[in-house]
Amino acid sequence: MKTTSSINRRTFLKTSAAAAVGAAFLNTQSSFAEDSNEKTVRTATDQVTLGNTGIKLSRLGFGAGTNSGQVQRDLGHEEFNKLIHYAYERGITYYDTAESYQTHTWLREALQGIPREKLFIQTKIPGGVRTTDETLERVERYLKELGTDYIDSLLIHCQVAHDWDEKMKPVMEGLEKAKEKKMIRVHGISSHSLPAIRRAIACDWCRTMLVRVNPLGHQTDSESEQWNAQSSPEFIPNLLYLLQKASAKGKGVIAMKLVGNGDFKNPADREKTMRFVMNIPDINAAVIGFKSTAEVDESIERMNNALKEARVD
Repeated sequence: MKTTSSINRRTFLKTSAAAAVGAAFLNTQSSFAEDSNEKTVRTATDQVTLGNTGIKLSRLGFGAGTNSGQVQRDLGHEEFNKLIHYAYERGITYYDTAESYQTHTWLREALQGIPREKLFIQTKIPGGVRTTDETLERVERYLKELGTDYIDSLLIHCQVAHDWDEKMKPVMEGLEKAKEKKMIRVHGISSHSLPAIRRAIACDWCRTMLVRVNPLGHQTDSESEQWNAQSSPEFIPNLLYLLQKASAKGKGVIAMKLVGNGDFKNPADREKTMRFVMNIPDINAAVIGFKSTAEVDESIERMNNALKEARVD
């Protein structure tokens, strides 16, 4: 007959063994969870995907168009080149320009020595171009000015009309031909009004868009179809709704005006904006115009901190 003490001892050993296995399992699961958390920490220099295009770019981009590029050109070529290389060394691979910024050739010089396949270059064509042939001629010129065989993203600049796709048909056809010839990888618009964004969402041709976003409503889109219309925070909820719709259709979404075109002198405003934008799951990347290494460092740090606390999965 088994004694009570032997039964208790055996039960104790079995229970202890089970507890040990359970503890080991929990520790393993905890370790996996920690590893998983480490792997999912997002940063400013992550390579993210632009909508459903399959094209990769750094989450934070370098804008070469503050005050139409004047701020960057005022640095002079030597300082601009140093700044571009500093940003690249920090992990920024997305560089944003436009014909009107007059910084195509500046970027060509600054990006020398950096492998082209590591970069995402986005530029913009003026809406004043009127023919398909002229559009193709512009794209060919951009390639020479930028010193590249292809442009990753080419946008029709500063669109505001609710029917921009009707007005821009020749340009759209030209950019589609350029894409077929592998001169560009994706096309879309930079928006300066909510009506333009609505049309971009409905337009299959538009695969990506550059939109003005900050919680202060400074230089952001409104219902007006004027490029320099008065902006206001009251339109931000409508903008967020439209971005959600754009994302649901697989559109690429890049945010601009995070520092209000350089007007946000108060660090608290820059912090508020970064946290706001990084909590919008429909935004793939964001571009900021830089004029110093300190600004690059600040934006990377603010974006990293905002991403750690963001509710976005």
